[in-house]
Amino acid sequence: MKTGQIEGKSKNSAIKSQISLKMKYRGKRPIKASIFPQSKLLFIIRIQGKNDMHPHTRKLLYSLRLRRMFTGVFVKANDRIMEILQKVEPFVTYGYPNLKSVNELIYKKGLAKINKQVFPLTDNNIIEQAMSEHGIICIEDIVKEIANVGPHFKEVCSFLCPFNLNKPEKALHGKKKVYKDGGDSGNREDQINELISKMN
Repeated sequence: MKTGQIEGKSKNSAIKSQISLKMKYRGKRPIKASIFPQSKLLFIIRIQGKNDMHPHTRKLLYSLRLRRMFTGVFVKANDRIMEILQKVEPFVTYGYPNLKSVNELIYKKGLAKINKQVFPLTDNNIIEQAMSEHGIICIEDIVKEIANVGPHFKEVCSFLCPFNLNKPEKALHGKKKVYKDGGDSGNREDQINELISKMN
């Protein structure tokens, strides 16, 4: 084997080891009080691909249903979600969506999966058939349940597909630094609404 090939393999191994150490460190960091959100409702957007991604990070992103770049999901903020976000922070951005953002996302990009088939949320009959047992019979009910993090929030989120968003023009800079330090990732708080409007 040539010396260049050995050096290349050693370099790749070193990079993988460094990523593994970073993942372990993120997992062991205690969740600071300042990390806990001001809102029960979060919208998470995946903003990075698979480059330099630890397999455990990919697994966590998949658990959030964020399998591709520029997809987004609503989640209810709790200890488990904040712990996951802390571990996958370089690959996602998130924040507190307002009612306007929730409304526009669901009306413009909302898709539902029923029996492995995907339907746009244009027919209230489909919503009623699938969700009437939870008292949800129309798209307005879905908006209300999400925005208020209602008692059937989990069921509604499972009913909705992840949102396929547009690549934002000049809104992301490809930096893995956190948003508050001039990067793209992490908690944008209310500023997430500006990004949602550019990607919707």
